[in-house]
Amino acid sequence: MTAEPMLLSQRVVQVCLFLVAAIAIFGGTLQMYLGQPDTAPRLDNVHRFMGGIYLMSGVTGLWVASTIREHNTLVFLLALTVLVGGIGRVISIAKVGLPEPSAVWIGYLVPELVIPWIIIAAQVITNRHGAGG
Repeated sequence: MTAEPMLLSQRVVQVCLFLVAAIAIFGGTLQMYLGQPDTAPRLDNVHRFMGGIYLMSGVTGLWVASTIREHNTLVFLLALTVLVGGIGRVISIAKVGLPEPSAVWIGYLVPELVIPWIIIAAQVITNRHGAGG
């Protein structure tokens, strides 16, 4: 029995999730390694904990992307996870300013605010075609 061809909308969701997963796995690993050494132990502890959460969100995204045909609600939850993380950055920038080098931080922020909407739109299209898991 041959699997149905994947819809373009499913492929878009899959590619976006692979991208988000790679970013989260790399970023989470880096944050667990680097921590926040220029601050209080409490903040370093929280920073590394959140790095672990970030890392495992990436692993979850990798698994969902790899098994995309089996998921629906989880796709939306992962998209919202990235979007809420981006909103957290916006709040931070509004409260304490944009870190330097600013281009790097804007480079993080823009995909966090854009890619979730692409994932959500593509998943809605997938569901309309009856292919959501």
